[in-house]
Amino acid sequence: MFPPRYSNPDYWKESGIIQEARFQTSLSGGKGGQNVNKVSTKVEIYWSPSTSAVLSEDARARVLEKISSKIDNDGEIRVTCDTSRSQLQNKKTAIDKLSILLAFCFKENKPRKASKPTHASVKKRLESKKIQKDIKANRRKGNYE
Repeated sequence: MFPPRYSNPDYWKESGIIQEARFQTSLSGGKGGQNVNKVSTKVEIYWSPSTSAVLSEDARARVLEKISSKIDNDGEIRVTCDTSRSQLQNKKTAIDKLSILLAFCFKENKPRKASKPTHASVKKRLESKKIQKDIKANRRKGNYE
């Protein structure tokens, strides 16, 4: 249905999604000493799949269906990163997160192959049933023989 390249995060980095995204920086908490108080290292990416020119109608529907829980009231996906002390590194990490999220939408799950339970698991299940049967049989009234 969709080309296999859609499930590759590198494809989404080069597809033009980043040009449609809106970047916002802010002060980040955590490690960094005085750097935390002075430099805006936290990076947030806002991207709206419903208005994207890069996505086809089918791809847009797939993205909206798969990651509907990550879309806010404005119809945007928000990805944040504040792990590094560098704004540039956080920006790269946030772009990676967004591209992995989009690639996840197009990943095809392998069909599950039905398998039989192992001999040991069947034996263990039957043994536990026998123990439970004996416990309940000992509780019965009139079993004084």
